[in-house]
Amino acid sequence: MADQYTEGKSTGFGIAHFIIRLIVSAVVLGITAALTPGFSISGIWSLLLGALVLAALDYAALRLLGVNASPFSRGILGFIMAAVIIYVTQFFVAGFNVTIWGAIIGALVYGIVDAIIPGKSM
Repeated sequence: MADQYTEGKSTGFGIAHFIIRLIVSAVVLGITAALTPGFSISGIWSLLLGALVLAALDYAALRLLGVNASPFSRGILGFIMAAVIIYVTQFFVAGFNVTIWGAIIGALVYGIVDAIIPGKSM
């Protein structure tokens, strides 16, 4: 019984963990939008919803295609997937606008900022 309890606790994935990861993702996304031409987010709710949609699309890509969409995790394939996910997010989130070049540059900036800020974002 104690093993089951500690085993369940060792995963560390609860609502607080999810909220912290969402905030870190939103910060990384906001920095990326600020540094990338052709990439704009118009408001805090668009930023938070964009981070949530990015996480959901990354999860879907990982489950369906087996590709981690982190720009530096899988080489060129991960970079392309990250750019596509950033570009597709604009169709789900109002106030999230990105051009194709903005998505490509944004994937690069997102990868660099994600490497600097601790915690897995995308």
